[in-house]
Amino acid sequence: MENGLSSTGDVQLDNAVNQWLRFDKNLLTAELVRSLVTEGAVEELRKCFGSRMEFGTAGLRAAMGPGTACMNDLTIIQTTQGLCSYLEQCFGDALKARGVVVGYDARSHPPSGGGSKRFAQLAAAVLTSRGVPVHLFSDITPTPFVPFTVSHLGLCAGVMVTASHNPKQDNGYKVYWENGAQIVPPHDQGISAAIQTNLEPWPDSWNTDCLTHCPLLKDPYLDTNTHYYRTIQQHCHYRDINKKSEVKIVHTSVHGVGHRFVQSAFEAFDLRPPYAVEEQKDPDPEFPTVKYPNPEEGKGVLTLSFALAEREGASIVLANDPDADRLAIAEKPSGDQWRVFSGNELGALLGWWVFRCWKLTNAEPSAVKSVYMLASTVSSKILRAIALKEGFHFEETLTGFKWMGNRARELLDQNKTVLFAFEEAIGYMCSSAVLDKDGVSAAAIAGEMTSYLATKNTTLSQQLSAVYEEYGYHISKNSYFICHDQEVIRSLFQRLRHYGNEDNDQDAVSYPSECGGFAITAVRDLTTGYDSTQRDQKAVLPTSTSSQMITFTFSNGGVATMRTSGTEPKIKYYTELCAAPGNSDVGVLQKELDDLQV
Repeated sequence: MENGLSSTGDVQLDNAVNQWLRFDKNLLTAELVRSLVTEGAVEELRKCFGSRMEFGTAGLRAAMGPGTACMNDLTIIQTTQGLCSYLEQCFGDALKARGVVVGYDARSHPPSGGGSKRFAQLAAAVLTSRGVPVHLFSDITPTPFVPFTVSHLGLCAGVMVTASHNPKQDNGYKVYWENGAQIVPPHDQGISAAIQTNLEPWPDSWNTDCLTHCPLLKDPYLDTNTHYYRTIQQHCHYRDINKKSEVKIVHTSVHGVGHRFVQSAFEAFDLRPPYAVEEQKDPDPEFPTVKYPNPEEGKGVLTLSFALAEREGASIVLANDPDADRLAIAEKPSGDQWRVFSGNELGALLGWWVFRCWKLTNAEPSAVKSVYMLASTVSSKILRAIALKEGFHFEETLTGFKWMGNRARELLDQNKTVLFAFEEAIGYMCSSAVLDKDGVSAAAIAGEMTSYLATKNTTLSQQLSAVYEEYGYHISKNSYFICHDQEVIRSLFQRLRHYGNEDNDQDAVSYPSECGGFAITAVRDLTTGYDSTQRDQKAVLPTSTSSQMITFTFSNGGVATMRTSGTEPKIKYYTELCAAPGNSDVGVLQKELDDLQV
């Protein structure tokens, strides 16, 4: 270290570190970097500066800490400068007339001085320094409130600072476009390129003090809350039943933001307030009672909820993830064990319920021709089965609500009705007022569905069986493997593309022809763009060489997909067996599905 500068001998690394030290005004992260330089901790420096977080359609998500590879004050400023520059290119003077909304969850990281609220304030400082009006929430808010505000106020864009259900050390930066949906290409590339040309902080980018008296800054908290709850009441169809319901429900926000908002949603539906898990209802960035703050993990996250339900005699548990855009549901029928529904099972229940409620107010038979439901391609095909029988349209999209939200917007602009969309990762869009998954409105709608079914002496499990009996059983099993080695991931998928190719000829594509004794009848590879079912063998859904995704269809009606995660070091797999109505031997169907996974 010479004159306080890095001199590791790695020129690229030294340049990155020294540029950082010139730009960073956060005393904590700057000191952390200087300490690493002084100690000669080259490997640690490489972890912090060996790469820059890649801005994609999911925005940013990484651990909080110093360096270009982490979420911190400087990378937030650089990202927002890139976003602002790109918005200026796209909207011109309209950006200064319409503005941007910024929201945040409750995450924080004292060692680096970072956190969601701090990052949101820095983003607001950057935008207002360029004359852009900013609607900055004055308090924590659920992620779905940001896209709602974009649409409600007609803004150019929205930013949500959250890492959703990731581990406590992580944070993220999520961007919504003017249509109220998450960004899709080419906006991600445009923002990423603009970040690279705006790395040096602008003169007032660090000045959060100016926010206390900035005329460009507004607080949308009260207005958004008022209009959001007023809007979701359009989906309340059994208010009298709700008022009288004796169903007891427990709710946990898993140390996230959801508690007060779900309580308000239940109030908007005239449902009795759910019992709150006291140890988890208030935001806590340490997530002290759970290993992972992700209700998708199932019973391990819901232990305290089950205990409270037992004490209060409640039969239903609702759980949001920390930013309240996802919803998990568990049920314990009388004398039975707790059942945690999968995302696909809840998609079947909510899809059935939303369509049933729509039919109550739409008696004209031809109206169904303008109705659509959506699901991601790795989610259950149950909506397709319901659509075939009921006469509405079903469409698949790529994985992720960014695709469903944008497709929903296109359909709405064509005067179509988008009733419902879901993904198997417990994400549900029950109202087109939010073009993203929304665990708050889904919780209230699930509460009403449960209360209605109780008047028929029907449990959620019984109703799910009834849906499957009518439209065909759809049995699924999804899981994942952790893998941090990108080369291992790449080689695994390449082996599937060149299966049985002993000569290792990379030009000779040869996918497996059978698995578990069942013939593979179709292959779709959305990394290479191959689809054996198409006449020209080109996939209809968008493809991406930056991620891995292969789907196999089997002769017995089974479907299996393997893909990489865009936000976690996981290889995920999804399997489902779709049976025709009347084929109700669940044991036989389950064995067939198990055989596919051998």
